[in-house]
Amino acid sequence: MTGASFVAGDWGTSHLRLFLCDAQGETLDTVTGPGAADVAGAFASTFDSLTERWQHDHALPTILCGMVGSTIGWTEAGYVACPAHPEKIATACVALRDGRIHIVPGLSCRNRLQAPDVLRGEETQILGALQLQPDLRAGQHLLCLPGTHTKWIALTGGAVTEFLTAPTGELFSVIRDHSVLVADRAGADALDGGAGFERGLAESARFPHAQLVHRIFECRSRRLTGDLQADATASYLSGLLIASDVRGALALFAPSAATAIHVIGARALTGLYAKALASMGRETRSIDGNAASLAGLTHVHRMQSRELPAHAQ
Repeated sequence: MTGASFVAGDWGTSHLRLFLCDAQGETLDTVTGPGAADVAGAFASTFDSLTERWQHDHALPTILCGMVGSTIGWTEAGYVACPAHPEKIATACVALRDGRIHIVPGLSCRNRLQAPDVLRGEETQILGALQLQPDLRAGQHLLCLPGTHTKWIALTGGAVTEFLTAPTGELFSVIRDHSVLVADRAGADALDGGAGFERGLAESARFPHAQLVHRIFECRSRRLTGDLQADATASYLSGLLIASDVRGALALFAPSAATAIHVIGARALTGLYAKALASMGRETRSIDGNAASLAGLTHVHRMQSRELPAHAQ
């Protein structure tokens, strides 16, 4: 395809998104495919079949991130220990097919709670945020990447110094789908940020020092007593969980949270976190997760094009 320069891809556990890009990182075409858990090890053939029409003239350089570099991936691209500068991440990419394909590594740290922590895929969104918001390259900043496993990232001088994982989304799904606390699973939309979510935030704020485990049964008790509508229980649960996540992270990362907190991800979920942060008096800036991921992949590709060394396999 005219103008095509490279292929970028986010190969997660359940989904694959591939982008055909020009030299400036603008998208010329896209294709989706099965995630790392569903390809049964057939990464090479899956990739080739999905990109065949893009590479009929010659094999385009490719940069991939996500679970494609995990123990269940195409090849293992380990973890870069924090503090991690962008250049450190780029040089740790693993090369396949004589360097035509590079896989971005994850990050590891010992977090504020003195526990080991890891991430994979989010490092590319962080790199993209540094490109989209250049002010993040100086000083201290706190990033929030909400999701199944929400990541709180501390940046100093453009480097990831540490991070903390909160499995907020996973807890929500487990409680909603596998407990008696939420009655109306089919009709409840916890991403609407409506009255149920607002009330969860407000009730959490009334007793900010209460432990989350002492609050979540309210999803059932308030419904049984008529204090909460059945179709609002999932949103109420979401409000309690996100409020607890945000309040705890702000307490742990107070120095890094002195400026506006950048929230990176899908619009609906970043909106909920922005609302929770605002309820606690914090300013936020939202960055689209897909845009950040593509900007990060593009940045790594450019660094690789400058012939930074990479670990070959």
